[in-house]
Amino acid sequence: MINGWLGIPSSIAAEAMAQAGWDSLTIDLQHGMVHFDTAVSMLQAISTTPAVPLARVPWNEPGIIMKMLDAGAYGIICPMVSSRAECERFVRACRYPPKGYRSFGPLRAAWYAGTADYWKHADATVLTFAMIETAEALEKLEEIVTTPGLDAVYVGPNDLALAIGETPAIDPTSERTLAEIRRIAEVATRHGVIPGIHTGSGEGAKRMFGLGYRFASISGDAGLLAAAAKAAVAAARGAEAKAGAGTY
Repeated sequence: MINGWLGIPSSIAAEAMAQAGWDSLTIDLQHGMVHFDTAVSMLQAISTTPAVPLARVPWNEPGIIMKMLDAGAYGIICPMVSSRAECERFVRACRYPPKGYRSFGPLRAAWYAGTADYWKHADATVLTFAMIETAEALEKLEEIVTTPGLDAVYVGPNDLALAIGETPAIDPTSERTLAEIRRIAEVATRHGVIPGIHTGSGEGAKRMFGLGYRFASISGDAGLLAAAAKAAVAAARGAEAKAGAGTY
């Protein structure tokens, strides 16, 4: 599954990204510049395409988790999950009683799902991603991935590298970091949990798929925009230089 990443606080940017054919799109409320009000309009923009709308929340806090689900996110990526207790707290915030403590009030989620019985199916359709990116999470990986109701883990390679004393890299080459990345995929897969990861490029995503990952994000809207702009300017500068050289 190929995931797009949205950190620019704009429904127009989200709609433009949504046209690229991603399997899913994640609105980043942690490190992106996005707040809740803008996230709602971005969810509406994503809904113009078949892409599955997801959100990364700022922290393991039930209020924003529930608000994003009520607004129509069909999955939550939760940062810095470091223990079984933290993972249980996160998962239960995404589930209605008796499996969890999500408060009832889906509003836009019910409209988006197109059914009055959204609540009956929400527990089975809302995806839960626990981010594995701390030293404690690496130590407690087995207990985290066996948390009831957890669907997936999501590796933040930069924080993961920092946690083990390595240099941050979105597409890591350090064998020590790669060893942990491989181990996370292996442990998650063994327990029936989907392994996911953030990457910096299409080639990076292909590499992670080769290591057993089933869900990969590629860079982000701001990064892709900046890279395309730099490439366009560089191409024009090259053409300009060649044209100038021929006039002297």
